[in-house]
Amino acid sequence: MRIAKVKIANFRGIAQAELQFSGHTVLVGDNNSGKSTVLEAIDLVLGPDRLSRISPIDEHDFYAGRYLDDELNPVAIEIELVIVDLIPEQIRHFKDHLEFWDDVSQHLLSTPPIEAIDSTTVKEALRVRFKGSYSAEDDEFEAETLFCSPESESGNQSSFKSHDKRMCGFLYLRSLRTGSRALSLERGSLLDIILRVREIRPKMWEQVLTQLRSLPVADAPEIGVSEILTGFQSALNEFVPDEWASNPHLRVSDLTRDHLRRTLTVFMATGAKTSTGQHAAPFQHQGTGTTNVLVLALLSMIAESKKTVIFAMEEPETAIPPSTQKSIVSGVRTKSSQAIFTSHSPYVLEEFDPEQIFVLARNSDGKLTSKPAKFPSHIKPKAYSSEFRMRFAEALLSRRVLILEGQTEHSAYPVAARRLAELDPERYSSLESLDIAVFCAKTDSQIAASGELFRDLNKKVFAIYDRQTDLEQKRKIEAAVDHAFEAPSRGFEVLLVSEIAEDALRRFAAKIVASGDWPSHLNDCKPEAGTTLLDLQSTIKKFLIHGKGEGYAGDLLVECTLAEMPATVKDNLEKIKTIACPPLPSPSVISAEQDNASGI
Repeated sequence: MRIAKVKIANFRGIAQAELQFSGHTVLVGDNNSGKSTVLEAIDLVLGPDRLSRISPIDEHDFYAGRYLDDELNPVAIEIELVIVDLIPEQIRHFKDHLEFWDDVSQHLLSTPPIEAIDSTTVKEALRVRFKGSYSAEDDEFEAETLFCSPESESGNQSSFKSHDKRMCGFLYLRSLRTGSRALSLERGSLLDIILRVREIRPKMWEQVLTQLRSLPVADAPEIGVSEILTGFQSALNEFVPDEWASNPHLRVSDLTRDHLRRTLTVFMATGAKTSTGQHAAPFQHQGTGTTNVLVLALLSMIAESKKTVIFAMEEPETAIPPSTQKSIVSGVRTKSSQAIFTSHSPYVLEEFDPEQIFVLARNSDGKLTSKPAKFPSHIKPKAYSSEFRMRFAEALLSRRVLILEGQTEHSAYPVAARRLAELDPERYSSLESLDIAVFCAKTDSQIAASGELFRDLNKKVFAIYDRQTDLEQKRKIEAAVDHAFEAPSRGFEVLLVSEIAEDALRRFAAKIVASGDWPSHLNDCKPEAGTTLLDLQSTIKKFLIHGKGEGYAGDLLVECTLAEMPATVKDNLEKIKTIACPPLPSPSVISAEQDNASGI
């Protein structure tokens, strides 16, 4: 079972959205772009306990808080899901409400011909809808989930009830609430879900309640509590007889099943030793990362207990190291029929193929769009190496992308930006602080294709590249990116040695030689105190070319003072900061604009 399509209207920050999912999916995008809202919308339709709440929706769940239109008619939240790949048990259960879905066209077939139904690309589908609105008559918000098929002439559809939702097996794990209730027995907790899935009904309540009723609490006189309660009884007797209220004493619980469900908590050893053994504490008092892994272990148990389950999970990377992030994503995908994640972690994105990574963007009118992160044609699947996956994932997670031509530039520009930000923070910023990811295009011939890819995914794209002799290629680069910066020379190593001050070059060369890192095949031109500037520039250029990708260009830039830095690098980074973070207008300019607006 999997969700194939999601339609959302007027829910929270989304005025309109239509998303297609092909299987396991990870949603990425800027903060507040709508990733979590999509998962919340799915939960409104499929969450079995969502509508049992006193108020499943409120004013703030409507887009822009608008639950009445200008004529005071109710505005509806509508969320529709198409669910496919149903197992036989689900097909039997939902047989009166099934439609057909074509995996090729990604559309429902209203009245498919027999030959279409027999096609391997056409399968049974379940379409369900959530609808929520304000009722002026009752002065409250109403919500319901309905089957969309068969359509009724009266417009009244059959209810999609809690037991129907449990048949679908949807579980939503919110990042901020990861461990708060997971191992309690509160209704809806993960432990409670496991018990219900396995049809286990704990028969302990009467025994526990009886034990608690007889448990003495603070009865010893030396504690002082009993004396106060006795005094309270005496004061009470001045107003009412004993038959009305008597014998005040402390107990550890309200002595109801619901209170015990909220109170009982799994304790776990913390690793600390005591004289009687290991110290135990409530599981949520473990470290955040440990708690998250415990919760995910419970999810794994749920998946194994059910025949099919869809997991929706916010930011599985929270407080978890990279290796565990990868393990979690792999494990959840293996055990679920569909896993839908939101993430800000490149380590999570590395585990997905590009067509499973959807980049979300929302315009000023609240329309949410989604695009798969497909590769440009020049990148072959076999080239999707671990290093490239990481850089590609980082670019997808950033608002802006800086495309650089080669490995030397790729390692040098981030270092230069950080160094300049230290030396002159008013004019420069690190690329990280500007939310700019660096992407290596390998050659200048691939810059245009990479620029088209990232700009199509709604990224602001910068490109820095060597001087172009092919004017047509230069035109393609400038058309494919938002801001193009052409170097005055061919080869970044040439630019560095020609623009960096002599003193910085000599300090750098002396450190490399002293460290023993100077390569033996360049010993015939090893720099010395008497080496001329031209020879020094030539030999450092050879050294940098030999050490491409090893970070030596960055080491050279770190050696520079502000005045010694290459002018082209400084100019490019200053312009990039101004574009990414425009300076605020001065108060006098703001005042003049306000005067003009008012007609003064």
